[in-house]
Amino acid sequence: MVILIVLGILIFAVIGLIGYVVTIYNGLVVVKNDILKAWSNIDVLLKQRHDEIPKLIKACEAYMQFEKGTLTKVVELRNTAQNAQGVAQRAAAEGALSAGLGQLFAVAERYPELKAQSSFQQLQGRITDLENQLADRREFYNESVNAYNIRIQSFPDSLVAGFMSLAPHEMFQVAPEDKKDVDVDIKVP
Repeated sequence: MVILIVLGILIFAVIGLIGYVVTIYNGLVVVKNDILKAWSNIDVLLKQRHDEIPKLIKACEAYMQFEKGTLTKVVELRNTAQNAQGVAQRAAAEGALSAGLGQLFAVAERYPELKAQSSFQQLQGRITDLENQLADRREFYNESVNAYNIRIQSFPDSLVAGFMSLAPHEMFQVAPEDKKDVDVDIKVP
């Protein structure tokens, strides 16, 4: 009779342990997929921003005949951002593109006719809105990465994470040069 009770307790403990491991496993799968979802949300907004930039450049070209360098730089930064690989390279490229757009908007201040053009205003507003949404999505991505990294490094989750071969993810960080203020020299012709 005692053996039956001990065996019952042992079976109950094994079932409880298996349930606990399954719960940890499923939790790790959720936080891992949260990172993928967050990155996909960033990608969607980046695609939208990259699609708007040529329209903005086209709207500016007619007015900014003497600012071809600024326009060319923004196009080059867009192309670099589209070809960037990995979180760190992508973050640096997108940060540079954001700075380039900021400089373009600052230079556009010199052209009252351009600023008054409704298509430019709409595009500027659209890109500014996308920049704000990107900032929110980057924050969510970093929160997801942080939660994931904490889970895979905490005991007992680290045991299951090791079994699943989970490695820490990289945060979306801004390059140090992108943290500096943009120096815009506006000269009125």
